[in-house]
Amino acid sequence: MAKKSTKNVLAAPAKGKLGILMPGMGAVATTFMAGVLAVNKNLAQPIGSLSQMGRIRIGKRTNKNNQPLMKDVVPIQDLKKVAFGGWDIFRDNMYEAAVHADVLDINLLNKLKAPLSKIKPMKAVFDKQYVKKLDGPHVKKGKTKMDLAKAVMADIKKFKKENKCDRLVMVWCGSTEIYIEESAVHKTIAAFEKGLEKNSKLIAPSMIYAYAAIKMGIPYANGAPNLSCDVPALVDLAKETQTPIAGKDFKTGQTLMKTILAPGLKARALKIDGWFSTNILGNRDGEVLDDPDNFKTKEVSKLGVLEQILEPKLYPELYKDFYHKVRINYYPPRGDNKEGWDNIDIAGWLNYPMQIKIDFLCRDSILAAPIVLDLALFLDLAKRSNMSGIQEWLSFYLKSPQAPAGRYPIHDIFKQLHKLENTIRHIGDEDLITHLGLDYE
Repeated sequence: MAKKSTKNVLAAPAKGKLGILMPGMGAVATTFMAGVLAVNKNLAQPIGSLSQMGRIRIGKRTNKNNQPLMKDVVPIQDLKKVAFGGWDIFRDNMYEAAVHADVLDINLLNKLKAPLSKIKPMKAVFDKQYVKKLDGPHVKKGKTKMDLAKAVMADIKKFKKENKCDRLVMVWCGSTEIYIEESAVHKTIAAFEKGLEKNSKLIAPSMIYAYAAIKMGIPYANGAPNLSCDVPALVDLAKETQTPIAGKDFKTGQTLMKTILAPGLKARALKIDGWFSTNILGNRDGEVLDDPDNFKTKEVSKLGVLEQILEPKLYPELYKDFYHKVRINYYPPRGDNKEGWDNIDIAGWLNYPMQIKIDFLCRDSILAAPIVLDLALFLDLAKRSNMSGIQEWLSFYLKSPQAPAGRYPIHDIFKQLHKLENTIRHIGDEDLITHLGLDYE
């Protein structure tokens, strides 16, 4: 659909090259990078990416040919004008890391060996006390956490210059850290910066990356359940530096299914007595989550989904006493091919019991890679649209979405998609669709 010349698109044009930086360059990051390179070489399709394949309705339903691609409504960065970089605790270049991750077929990786081999990780900010199951030699040294943050900022400046990037975004693709609750050091920018100087144990490595990016005005997304940028100090800093942020935890396998199924069951006013979920996976994420302290961080992220969707306080007859249990089990033979098994005990008319059983044989990094892409491109779009702070319209991609203070996050995937689509319409200076009045026709 051709754009009208009278449209006042909110976003500045996507000129030049975009650098996408990733702390943690393991299975998810390498699958993402290899995927973009494969798409650019016409070796594959960007399946799962709304920024590349998603269509959006513009105007009334009575209009024909009114569902253009999203990237034709707003200026999305050209995939052939991106550069990749990041940090990792291992020195492997991205071809070696991708082979080790064992997600993608070796024949495809061999076709991408030259460009992947050129991408080498910078030394990572890492502390084993936050991820006890991992260790690696490629790590930065610094007397204070502020020194480490400044070292990350120096890396960013160097990367931007060497790769001739016009703009940057950062997406956390690293591991789940141990559970940390919000405390006084996270309340204000001053307290947080003092905590960096004093090496506060309540400031984990992901927060150091988030601080460095936001301080420099670089959009930041958090793909793990870590607190990361989801604290008042960094939210305030994002507003101060006019930086868009989004978090937390990529919505991939089992939680994706919950946010699809639970709204449907609720829509039919079906009772849920219990929802038992268990996962087996054998990649680095599975190994990390085998530690109870790290699992708690993930568990909190996964458990909040049903509570918000079902709203038991509003529907006590249906959901007040529903039982929700989540388990994750490390099983090395499965590798990156995660299996999510759900048993749902429901009841219908006259409280007669029924069951739903789901066995989702998914590929964790395959589901996460297009999320990395969309978060990077949409955060860049938000930056060029002068949008800052928490980007709730990107909750669609996240298990435990950030919400402004005093508001609860929306988990229903269909409500999330509606908000995302209307935000695209707003940026593209198109009429919002509310399903009321003439816009419904």
